Amino acid sequence: MSKDIKERISNSISEDRVVLFMKGTRDTPMCGFSAKVVEMLNSLQVEYKTYDVISDADLRSGIKEFSNWPTLPQLYIGGEFVGGCDICVEMFENGELAQKLND
Repeated sequence: MSKDIKERISNSISEDRVVLFMKGTRDTPMCGFSAKVVEMLNSLQVEYKTYDVISDADLRSGIKEFSNWPTLPQLYIGGEFVGGCDICVEMFENGELAQKLND
């Protein structure tokens, strides 16, 4: 991963408290997993920033290396990698996601 892409990702997750790297956009998710995480975040009425990895190949490969996580979407809260769709669903269902967002 280039130093430039690593800096871009670091800056992105430090500029906003809740950041979602996803396929597509909040309004038009391009995969079911991304759509599911957007749906959960919207239902929790939290402010969050999204980055479309489909429109940026460097970001798509870079974020996977940055987090050492092979799949998308990827959720960050407070600069910390939370997980992908399955982890977010589990945390949403048991209340952990709402708690983490409210901390």
